[in-house]
Amino acid sequence: MFLDVLDHTIKKLKSQTANIITLSNLSLGGFAIIAGINGELNLSLLLIFLAALADRFDGMVARKFNCESELGKQLDSMCDIISFGVAPALLIYQGILHEFGAPGTFFTVFYIGCGAFRLAKFNISENNGYFTGLPITAAGCLATLSFLAIPYWHPVFFLSLMIILSFLMVSPFKLKKV
Repeated sequence: MFLDVLDHTIKKLKSQTANIITLSNLSLGGFAIIAGINGELNLSLLLIFLAALADRFDGMVARKFNCESELGKQLDSMCDIISFGVAPALLIYQGILHEFGAPGTFFTVFYIGCGAFRLAKFNISENNGYFTGLPITAAGCLATLSFLAIPYWHPVFFLSLMIILSFLMVSPFKLKKV
């Protein structure tokens, strides 16, 4: 009896491990947003990259423990829009795009909208070994990494980058999954 309960508990913990890691991604993205709002932009950058690590491991854990689920897939997308949509967009907005006024605001929100659209489209498409469009995780990491170049590059570069990343996320090109 005790061994059955223990075995059941271990199976439940294994089945939720990937979701816990996914929620860590969300938490780190949420903290990155708060750090950005508070002007702690370097901390925001660090938290976004830590969220990327969590995002990398949640799928690996789900596959290792054989606990992939539709709930996990949806949860991952909800977390990704926070950590790789809103958080990087806010980081770049706070870092440089606010200087453009309304266009900076518009393209910040446009980036988030394209990321959300891309995630929704991914969730209803068949998994065939390819991504259609640039994954939001890659776009978010590129945007976040570009923050380090703000002192060195012209502000128009960052506005252009956000526009390009936005369109790449919703474009029809195929990218092999790795």
